[in-house]
Amino acid sequence: MTATKNILITGGAGFIGSHVVRLFVNKYPDYHIINLDKLTYAGNLANLKDIEDKPNYTFVKADICDYDKMLELIREYEVGGIIHLAAESHVDRSIKDPFTFARTNVMGTLSLLEAARQNWNGDYEGKRFYHISTDEVYGTLEFDGTFFTETTSYDPHSPYSASKAGSDHFVRAYHDTYGLPTIVTNCSNNYGPYQFPEKLIPLFINNIRKEKPLPVYGKGENVRDWLYVVDHARAIDLIFHEGKLADTYNIGGFNEWKNIDLIKVIIKTVDKLLGNPEGTSEKLITYVTDRAGHDLRYAIDSTKLKNELGWEPSLQFEEGIEKTVQWYLDNQEWMDQITSGDYEKYYEMMYKER
Repeated sequence: MTATKNILITGGAGFIGSHVVRLFVNKYPDYHIINLDKLTYAGNLANLKDIEDKPNYTFVKADICDYDKMLELIREYEVGGIIHLAAESHVDRSIKDPFTFARTNVMGTLSLLEAARQNWNGDYEGKRFYHISTDEVYGTLEFDGTFFTETTSYDPHSPYSASKAGSDHFVRAYHDTYGLPTIVTNCSNNYGPYQFPEKLIPLFINNIRKEKPLPVYGKGENVRDWLYVVDHARAIDLIFHEGKLADTYNIGGFNEWKNIDLIKVIIKTVDKLLGNPEGTSEKLITYVTDRAGHDLRYAIDSTKLKNELGWEPSLQFEEGIEKTVQWYLDNQEWMDQITSGDYEKYYEMMYKER
């Protein structure tokens, strides 16, 4: 178990990161949580309005690729624990701009690793570097009942997943070469409040609300395993404190859905909560050319995490998706503020090109 109380959380103004920051700030008042975020398009301090004045919380705007700044921050705040979530994460953006993904996800992770190593200088007692990754590094699965496990070979198929795979390898190499106390987790697709609306669930909730098209890749037959973001934050907390160093844990929702079936659940839920007759918004479904390198199926086996640390998802998907839809409908001002004209133009261009 870690003994440190000064925790640096990178990407803490983003979707998953904001939930992790909130959990740590509220649950551990004797910890000092330093939230580091560059505040790119997906980082939003409005995600953390409820804790911004807490005495054990500090926000720092910086780029993880700025090695000198990372050295300075870890030294200044005497950081003993790092939870690294900062990343470029959208596959479509990685296809259009792979260099940014390589820079942030690989070189940014390397910058943090080296800054931690230099500051800790071999004194690793009670310290740890926890790196959050994705199930996409494993590649794709057939419809054969198999699952990704912690020993599945890496086989990334997009610039995004390749960049995350590279960062995973650097984290493990820093343990093997320098003894840095590291942990890696690979998680399935997250959903829940505060997710930037380029991702499927908030995008479709917003488009249904505005009666705009719901773009579905191919025939919508790709399968993903969905995890409620609050459950992911709970898992991160547990693994950070009790996980084995130099180990890997998979975090999944045991919750596979074909994209088209998921979309119909979203439509049904949004229509119900808006008071529309059932099926009203199904006419918005628009099939578009499939994404390049689109993996067929992801499915995570979280048995190791359940058996070793006792974690399992707390919500059934139907309950989680209704809570999620209700949150976005109740927070339309938050949604409207971040769906800028530039964002709208980006998506119009992307789907037109496809």
